[in-house]
Amino acid sequence: MITNILILIGTFFGMEAVAWFTHKYVMHGFGWFLHRDHHEPHNNTFEKNDWYFLIFAIPSSMCIMFGLMYKNYGVAFIGFGILLYGLCYVLVHEVFIHQRIKRFTRTNHPYFKAIRYAHKIHHKNNGKHDGKCFGMLLVPMQYYRKALNERKK
Repeated sequence: MITNILILIGTFFGMEAVAWFTHKYVMHGFGWFLHRDHHEPHNNTFEKNDWYFLIFAIPSSMCIMFGLMYKNYGVAFIGFGILLYGLCYVLVHEVFIHQRIKRFTRTNHPYFKAIRYAHKIHHKNNGKHDGKCFGMLLVPMQYYRKALNERKK
């Protein structure tokens, strides 16, 4: 069981690298047609960008389903790790950063402020090219420093 928990934790943290790579090279590359509306002002409840949530759900659900069907629990826990990262994505990116559900509007924790700062920098560029800060949970140290310095004031 400890192996499966380690697989889950490793998959969760590995997904940050997968998300960074996919965001930079797919969403801001050939998949820009789905991601563009996320960088443009609109009043829609849903975005074309939301399709990426479903696209990422496919390997997660397949790993869980086949892992459980064939009693290959390591594969199932890879799926659970992807799922856990997806849940964090919804909470951090959709609820916390973009306020699609109005919760967590006033946080003073430096980690969460750093995430918001980095995401604002990412959205400063509305175009496909020349973007910065493609990760979600790990952000460059300069944004942590900015949040910590702001807290000291």
